[in-house]
Amino acid sequence: MVEAVIDVEVVYAAIERQVLLSVSVPAGTTVRAALLMSGVGEAFAELDLAGCPVGIFGKVIADPDKHPVQAGDRIEIYRPLLADPKEVRRLRAAKAAEAKTRNQ
Repeated sequence: MVEAVIDVEVVYAAIERQVLLSVSVPAGTTVRAALLMSGVGEAFAELDLAGCPVGIFGKVIADPDKHPVQAGDRIEIYRPLLADPKEVRRLRAAKAAEAKTRNQ
């Protein structure tokens, strides 16, 4: 009997380059297994596929070792933020307030 195969995409954006890989995997493959099959780990040596946060279409997957992929899924590999967005907004608002008081 022929095993059903589905197509998914794996995307990763490093600072210097980005990749989008199309991968054919057996039906029932988990997110983590699809990542390993894609070969993205070989293309980016700094990437820790066993522990990095991942998602599908912008939704974080809590347990990628148990979550099966569906045909057409785009698996996204997330890298850590360089700066906390809330802290950046707070600093920008403080700077704007300071500039406003200087100009009055």
